[in-house]
Amino acid sequence: MTDDARMTAVNAASGRLAELTGDVVPSALVVLGSGLSGVVDAMEVSGELPFGELPGFAASAVAGHTGTFVFGHMGATPVLVMMGRLHLYEGHPVDQVVLPVRAAAVLGCKVLIVTNAAGGITADLHVGQTMLIADHINLLGVNPLTGSNLDALGTRFPPMAGAYSARINMLAVAAAEELGMDLAEGVYAAVPGPNYETAAEVRALRTLGADAVGMSTVPEVIAGVHAGMEVAGFSLIANVAADVGHGHADVLAAVGSGTPLLTSLLAAILGRL
Repeated sequence: MTDDARMTAVNAASGRLAELTGDVVPSALVVLGSGLSGVVDAMEVSGELPFGELPGFAASAVAGHTGTFVFGHMGATPVLVMMGRLHLYEGHPVDQVVLPVRAAAVLGCKVLIVTNAAGGITADLHVGQTMLIADHINLLGVNPLTGSNLDALGTRFPPMAGAYSARINMLAVAAAEELGMDLAEGVYAAVPGPNYETAAEVRALRTLGADAVGMSTVPEVIAGVHAGMEVAGFSLIANVAADVGHGHADVLAAVGSGTPLLTSLLAAILGRL
């Protein structure tokens, strides 16, 4: 796809999102990972759009991902929420995976908050706990900035040191303290999936400095930083990485137990942006 075609796709998607949000520019785009759609229950919803109706995007096919854009308010803050995401392991190209992030940036959205269900690597993380993402390791083998630069979105060589907003992270820590929430902080490693990791791979990830591992999030973060968005990320620990016998159904069940606290945390953060 040519650069003009890539930007045309972004602009078309942004235009369709603008029809959903009307005259209001969302303050934040929130991407909800596996099983986390309950966050929307805390919103005053104004409108919805299935993934498949966004030009250039595709319907979600992963259990736990509703596959809908939801626009509304979390308190007084206008928010655009993705109930799920597309994944590289589904066979989607990386430009398509990050299309909504770029479209939201063109729309005027300044903040990106990404969430995911992840496997805990560090011993002191427990199932159901939320980890504030302080940094990431990209082991996906792809990058949304590969190819010629989309100058309309951002610079050719965006720095990724400090990719996660110190301001929003401080808001998260303060909100967690008020909620009495056991909020961890650590490094998220993104791997291709869709299989879960071997025990040897988990040992290698631990050696690299990863605290949690998952199969998403990093392309969206890179695209958001490139487009000048302020980014924050949260992993809900859904299993112990390399634990024998767990599957996606177990992950969704574990996420369900941690969603209420994460919902409260996101609501508090969004109310303070």
